[in-house]
Amino acid sequence: MRARIRAGDTDAFGELFDEHADAIHRHAVWSGGDPALAEDVVSLTFLEAWRIRESLHPDGESLRPWLLGIATNVLRNRRRAARRHREALRRLPVHETVADFADEVVGRMHDADQVAAAMVALRALRRADREVFLLCVWSQLDYSAAAEALGVPIGTVRSRLSRARTRLRRLAEQELARTRIIPVKQGEYR
Repeated sequence: MRARIRAGDTDAFGELFDEHADAIHRHAVWSGGDPALAEDVVSLTFLEAWRIRESLHPDGESLRPWLLGIATNVLRNRRRAARRHREALRRLPVHETVADFADEVVGRMHDADQVAAAMVALRALRRADREVFLLCVWSQLDYSAAAEALGVPIGTVRSRLSRARTRLRRLAEQELARTRIIPVKQGEYR
C-alpha cells in the first residue's frame, strides 16, 4: 500500500482515507474539542498527506502513526494561526461587540459532569503531555507508534504519558469538586 500511495495511486489513497479518517477525526475532536474544527483537520491532514506522499517511508506497518503525526502538526498550525488572529484582533480599535456564545453552546453539549471535567483538565495539560495522552489513550497508539508520530524517543512518550495521566486525574477531580452544586437547606444551594 505504501508503494501505491507514494506512486500517487488515488484508489490506494481512497482506501487509506476510508481506513483512517475516523481515527483522525476522533483525535482532532479530543485535541480541539470542536467537531467542526475536527472535520477541517481531517481534510487538511489528508490534503497534506497527499502533498507529501513521496516522503512516506517505503517500509513500515500501519500508516496511522504517519497520519496522526500529520494531524498533530495541522492542529499545532491551526492553534498558532488562531493565536495570531486573536493577537491581531487585540490590536484593532475597540468597538461595540456581540458576546461570543460559542463556549455556552459547547458547554450545553456536554451533559455529563465527568466528560466536561475531563475536557477542562485535558486543556489544562501541557501541549506535549496532551498530545501524547491523546495519541496513546484516545487514538490507541502504542508507545512506539506515538513516538514515531511525534518524532520523539519512546522513553519521552512513556514519561509524558505517566505525567499526563497523574495530572489529568488530579485536575479532573478538582474540576468536578469545583462545579458540584451541594444543597445546604431545602431551596438553598452553595
